[in-house]
Amino acid sequence: MSRILLAGLFHETHTFLDGLTTLEDFQIRRGDEMLASKGDASPLGGVLEIADEFGWQIIPAADYRAQPSATVADDVIEQFWNDIAPAAAKADYDAIYLVLHGAMASQTILDVEGEILQRLRALTQVPIFGVFDLHANFSPKMAALADCLVGYRENPHTDAREAGLIAARLLQRCLTTGQRPRMQLKHPGLLWPPTGTGTASDPMRSLEVIARQFEREDDSLWAMSIVAGFSFADTPDTGVSFVACTTADATPHLAALAQRAYELTDLGQITDPPADEVLTKLKPLPAGLTVLVEPSDNIGGGAPGDGTGLLRALIRHDIANAAICINDPQAVRDLEAGARRIQLGGKGSRLDAGPVELEVELIALNDGRFELEDKNSHLASMCGDVFDMGRCAVVKHAGLTILITSVKTPPFDLGQWHSQDIAVEKLSVVAVKAAVAHRRAYDKIAARMLWVDTPGPCSSNLKALPFKHARSL
Repeated sequence: MSRILLAGLFHETHTFLDGLTTLEDFQIRRGDEMLASKGDASPLGGVLEIADEFGWQIIPAADYRAQPSATVADDVIEQFWNDIAPAAAKADYDAIYLVLHGAMASQTILDVEGEILQRLRALTQVPIFGVFDLHANFSPKMAALADCLVGYRENPHTDAREAGLIAARLLQRCLTTGQRPRMQLKHPGLLWPPTGTGTASDPMRSLEVIARQFEREDDSLWAMSIVAGFSFADTPDTGVSFVACTTADATPHLAALAQRAYELTDLGQITDPPADEVLTKLKPLPAGLTVLVEPSDNIGGGAPGDGTGLLRALIRHDIANAAICINDPQAVRDLEAGARRIQLGGKGSRLDAGPVELEVELIALNDGRFELEDKNSHLASMCGDVFDMGRCAVVKHAGLTILITSVKTPPFDLGQWHSQDIAVEKLSVVAVKAAVAHRRAYDKIAARMLWVDTPGPCSSNLKALPFKHARSL
C-alpha cells in the first residue's frame, strides 16, 4: 500500500488590488478534516475518492483555499508551512500530492508554490505530483522541483476534478512502473487578459487541440498543459506558458506550441466596448435574455464584486426587467436595520466612482447558502458542492432587481439566483461580474452575451496596470 502525503494551497492573487488577504479569508482544513471533501466536486474530493481505488493510504496534512483576492499576507504562507512541515519531515510516505492554484503571491514571496516546493525538497526526494489551475503563472522553480503537475484543460474550469484525477493516475503510474518523469517549461513571453483565455475559442482552443495530439502520439509525454497565466498578478513568471511532464525531451513540442501561440496572440488580446455604447445599441430590448458581462469587476479574477459602473449604466438607460448582483454586506445590514435608502457598492476599489445612493423596495432578506446546481461548474472547482453568499437582500429600484450579498459570489452557478427566488431565465437583461467562467451556466439560457467595459481592477486593458516585475510585456 502506497502512502501519499496530501496537501492543498489554492489562491489566485490579484496583486494590483488594495489590502491583504489574511488567514481569516481562507477556508482551512487540517489533518482528518480534509477527508470530509471526499467525493465532492473539487479536485481534492476527486483525489480522496480515487485513492481508495488505488489502495493508497492518505496522510492528510492541510488544505488552504480562498477566493481570488489581494496579495496574501506572509503569515498565511508560514502558517500553512507550519501545518504541513511536521508530516513532511517524517518522510514516512512514498509520494506527495498537491492541490495548487499556481498564481499565488504574498507580501515577500512572488512565487509561493515554488517556495513551498523548495521547502519540501529540502525534506524529501520522493515523487511530487499534483494539479493546478489553468490560470497559473508557472515558474521555473515549480518545473524544476515537482515531478508532474497537471493543469486544468478547460476554461470555464469544468474539468478541475478530472484534471486532479489525471494527475492521480499519473502518480499511480509512477509508483507502479518505477518510471519518474520530469517537467519542462516554455514561456513564450505573451500576456493575455482572462477574457482572451476561454478554451471554446482561439488562441486557447487551437493550443489545447495541439497539446492533446502530442499526448496521443508520444508515449513518453505523460501530460502537456496549456497555461493561460493570470495577468492581474505582477510577478516575473506572469503570462502564458507550456508545461510538459515527460520521460524524454519535449523541447520540440514546446517550441511548436510557442510558435502557434505567437501566430494566434492577437486573438487573445481582447478589449471591450464601453457599457453606455452597448446599452444604447440594445434599445429597444430584443427578445430573450441578454447577458451583460462586466470583466472589470470579475469576481473570479479577484475583484470585489461591488463595482457600480454597470449598475449606474443600467439605471441611466432605464433598463427594465433586469437584474444585477452587488456584494455589499454593509448595505445588507442597513436593510435589515430598516433602511430603504442605501449607499450601494463602490466600496471595494479605488477605481470605482463610489457608492450609488438608491431608494429601494425590499423584496426579501435571506440566508445565502445554496447547493450548486452544476457540480462540474467552475465554482465547484473552488468550493465543492455548496457555496455561502452570507446574508442576502433582494431589492428593486425601478425596473431593476438587485441581489445584494454579504460574501462576494462568482457568478458561475444559476443556483445563486434561484436560491433567492429570482427566475433569471425570465429576465430581459442580467449583469454578471465575470470574464469567461460564467459561460457554462449562462450560455444555455442566453439569447445573446455582450461584454462591456467599466472602471475596475480586472479590465481587459492590461496596459493600464502598473507592472514592475512581469517579463511578458
